[in-house]
Amino acid sequence: MSFIEKITEDIKAAMKAHDHTRLEAVRGIKKELLEAMTAKGANGDLADADVFKILQKMVKQRRESAQIYIEQNRPDLAETETAQADVIAAYLPATMSAEELEAAVAAIIAKVGATSAKDMGKVMGTASKELAGRAEGKAISDCVKKLLSAM
Repeated sequence: MSFIEKITEDIKAAMKAHDHTRLEAVRGIKKELLEAMTAKGANGDLADADVFKILQKMVKQRRESAQIYIEQNRPDLAETETAQADVIAAYLPATMSAEELEAAVAAIIAKVGATSAKDMGKVMGTASKELAGRAEGKAISDCVKKLLSAM
């Protein structure tokens, strides 16, 4: 079963359960994925890494929106955004711990042959692809900077 088919089944289940928050979040996922698949230059299929990037972006957007709603004293809207972010995050693989991330980045640095902070772009390109969906871009970047500066 493809990811789109799973999302479609989850939409049906949310409709039957009358779970409006889940339904809205899952419909949003399907919309984003279909837009990415039909975008200009796309081949009509998405790799898992692309799906995870889209989902991470959606979670981040909703968490930022919730924070803004909290600052504007709108807890009702913040609660909805947070609930949707949690639903979307459930489709992502488990995130790596700091130790796992550091070990993975160290292996990538060795594989790429990076020797100084000048090689950060080379390391980040590989790390972003290999760790997509399992770690946030900022966490990867911070870890790469830390490890390269220690060399």
